[in-house]
Order: sequence, then C-alpha cells, then structure tokens
Amino acid sequence: MATVSVPLPDLANDYALTEEQQQSYQENGHICLRNVCSSDEVAAFRPVLGETVTKLNTETRSLQERDTYGKAFLQITNLWTQDEGAKRFVMAQRFAKIAADLTGVEGVRLYHDQALYKEAHGGFTPWHQDQHYWPLDTDNTITMWMPLVDVTPEMGVMEFASGSHTEGYFGDLEISDESEEHFNRFVKERGFERVCHGAMKAGDATFHSGWTLHCAPGNNSERTREVMTVIYFADGTKVKEPDNQNRKNDLAEWLPGCVPGGPAASPLNPVLFSCR
Repeated sequence: MATVSVPLPDLANDYALTEEQQQSYQENGHICLRNVCSSDEVAAFRPVLGETVTKLNTETRSLQERDTYGKAFLQITNLWTQDEGAKRFVMAQRFAKIAADLTGVEGVRLYHDQALYKEAHGGFTPWHQDQHYWPLDTDNTITMWMPLVDVTPEMGVMEFASGSHTEGYFGDLEISDESEEHFNRFVKERGFERVCHGAMKAGDATFHSGWTLHCAPGNNSERTREVMTVIYFADGTKVKEPDNQNRKNDLAEWLPGCVPGGPAASPLNPVLFSCR
C-alpha cells in the first residue's frame, strides 16, 4: 500500500446535523449537506485520490466503444485498500457519524468506497437502486457522494426520486438502458418528486438511502466530474441470501467469508463509527 508523503487532515471532528436535516433525510431518502469538507481539506485529498484512480484505472476504450454503463463513469472501487491517503479519507469518522446520524443507528460499517469519475462528454447514469446489488438484510444503508471539484448541473449532478426509499426493493433491474426506461416511467406513474440539489462545491456531499431511486445526466462540460463515494451500513446487519447474480457477486467481493444469515462483518467491512 502506498504511504502518505505529506500530512493530511484527519477529518475526525463532527459535522453537526439539525433535527430538521435528519427528518428531511428520513422523509425524502436523500439530502445535500454543504461544506462537509472544507476547500483546504478537499485540496489536500483530491490529488491523492486522483493519483490512485489513475493508477488503478484499466479502462482504455474510447467513450464511443463502451456501453451505457461504461460511458457513465470510470468506476474504481476500494481505493482504501490501495493507498494510505485514500484510506484516511474513506475511514473518516466525520463522514461515518453523519451516515449513522441520518439513518438513526448507533454505528456503521464500511461496505465499500468507489470513485466515480464522469469524463468530459461522458454518458448519463440510468435510474437505479443501489441496494439491488447489496446482499444486506437491512434498510439502513446509505451512500455519501462527494464531488472533489466544483460541479454544475451540466456536469451530471445526481437526481433523486424523493420518498421512493420508503417502498423498498423495486425488483431485479440492474443499472442499464432497461432500468432507465422502466424507472423513468415508474417515477412518473407514482408521482415521486424528482429533486436535483443543483450546483455543488467541492466538499459538499449528498447522502442517499440504498433504496432511493436516483440517476444523473451526462457530463456536457469539458471537465471530468470527479466524485468520491463511500457506502455504509448499520453495524449488526446480517447477510441476506443473494437472490440475483449481482448480489452473489457482491457477497464474494465485498463480504468475503460471510455467509447468508451470518453477520456482515468481514475484514473489508470495519466499523467506522460507533456510539456504543
């Protein structure tokens, strides 16, 4: 694992949430929080994360050669296992406590991190539910989505179907052209409000439930939309019997050694915050 060559912020101090913010998340299944990281903190971590993404990226095809999913972004996972600086970012207690406070649980574990770099003129991200992929027997899952550069709506800011998380699993639809067509129609039929939080500064962050339907338009700018995400789930969660191939794949990759009915607690899933 690469070592940290310069001092990095520890990201340990709390980000205070109001009761209104916690209630808004519970009702809508998503929230945008401003200045979760300061500009100085982002400036310190961005090159570390970017260098790790560059080192681990294996995509060599042009955008035109890729399918819809491939055009949506460069996706690099579990940076924390490859670089000490990335590990410090992913393991940040500040982020994990926000995740616990929003979901209303005493502690959270890491599921995995992923960098989502939507290249200049990269494609749209189809409507989907994240938890379609996760063999986790809980509703208390949450993803932090943090841009490392200032982003405008034309760069592909996330859009959410407010309240969709309250209805649980919508079926075996992985992220695809099919999920885009199906859920776009479904959101209209069910009357879910479509919400985009607008332009975001580097260090702002959205948090959304694993059940919340969401999507993002393409990047119509000349700059890469650099985003880092971290996925959390409630400590004490058990593994759900995988009922689709993606969940089987995730069980093997992100929960190695764990078995259905047993605790979701492999070495890749450390506790990142606990108030116990």
